[in-house]
Amino acid sequence: MALVLKNVSKTFTGKKAVDNISLEINQPGVYGLLGTNGAGKTTTIRMILGIIKKDCGEITWNGKQVDRKSVNFGYLPEERGVYPKTKIYDQLMYFAKLKGMNKQDADASIKKWAQKLKVEEYLNMPAEKLSKGNQQKIQFMTAVIHNPELVVLDEPFSGLDPVNTEILKNIIIDLVKNGKYVIMSAHQMATIEEFCSDILILDKGKTVLKGNLKDIKEQYPANRVQINVNQDITKYIKEFGLEIENEKNEEFMIKLTNEEVAHKLLNRLVENKVTVNKFEIMKPTLNDIFIEKVGE
Repeated sequence: MALVLKNVSKTFTGKKAVDNISLEINQPGVYGLLGTNGAGKTTTIRMILGIIKKDCGEITWNGKQVDRKSVNFGYLPEERGVYPKTKIYDQLMYFAKLKGMNKQDADASIKKWAQKLKVEEYLNMPAEKLSKGNQQKIQFMTAVIHNPELVVLDEPFSGLDPVNTEILKNIIIDLVKNGKYVIMSAHQMATIEEFCSDILILDKGKTVLKGNLKDIKEQYPANRVQINVNQDITKYIKEFGLEIENEKNEEFMIKLTNEEVAHKLLNRLVENKVTVNKFEIMKPTLNDIFIEKVGE
């Protein structure tokens, strides 16, 4: 199976929201769709899912034109929404039936996902009684309850505490292990970096960067060195004209102009018998790359 977009565009009242973008997802995994607010991410997602029509180009899933009937998809939109006065179980059953599930299969799926997401105790409560984070987990259940092939997650970790974030991360890992295709849009670059092997960055509807994240980062020179020592090394850092980006508990994050300077700094520390517990020359983060591409 594969999801393919070729030269896809969409215009709203004279403004081009998506301008001639192409991408391909040809194996299970998590694909990162990034951009600033208004860059065209949500419009792209809605065209992929057949929710809105494209103006031109081609979108295919498994070689067939995408429409609401041809793609078994699950969608967690950025705009959260559960029915506040309705019991959680009834809501989940309703959405499962909308996806064509019979009552018996839906019941089994609800119980399975409630256990995985640790929300069993809330199933007979109205949604308004749940915290924002637990409401979000319920909405995630509506996206996956029918075992979709393609799952689109728009800001999936927004509003979750660290414990629930970890639960959801493990579930997404399991989805990929089970052969699911996942598109993830998020503003937390560290999360995208953790999950996504391939990315596409949009700016004002246009593609400014796409491809394998590891390959993209290899094209950039190192821009930081992280050093953990047992004493203050500020004087040695200043000797080489380097800037300290962050310092905490004798761990220094230092901005680099080139790798050669980092090696010279390490030699100076060793010469002066400084105990170096960690010395890591680092490539730019996805956050660095994102700001470079769309920061203006």
